[in-house]
Amino acid sequence: MDASMSVVDVLTNIQELKNSGQSLNKKKLKQSHPELIQNALFYFPSWEHALQNVDSI
Repeated sequence: MDASMSVVDVLTNIQELKNSGQSLNKKKLKQSHPELIQNALFYFPSWEHALQNVDSI
């Protein structure tokens, strides 16, 4: 699978969801934002790693 988003796009999208108060639960986001989850897992070994890297942008 190739990524359709850049790593910065992934982190920015996660940050926007976080700032808007939406749940960052992986199961919920898999249904509402499947492309975001797929791209995050392309760049990071786990969803938790992606969340930890949000503050680095």
